[in-house]
Amino acid sequence: MGYKVKSFGMELRPLKAMRELHDLDAQVNRFVAENGVKRIVSVSDSSTTDDTGETIGIVRVVAYED
Repeated sequence: MGYKVKSFGMELRPLKAMRELHDLDAQVNRFVAENGVKRIVSVSDSSTTDDTGETIGIVRVVAYED
């Protein structure tokens, strides 16, 4: 048994962030189901910004056991 890490990314647009976060959740859930992930060890979100400091994206990292 070993640990693996998978990263997911999503662009965030003004006034559409909740929909995009929902889509990101669905993408992660689909990955978990399709790959038979039994145990998630950690989930971490981090935002990305442009040169003005505005949030333009999100990166979600999932650590799991295979």
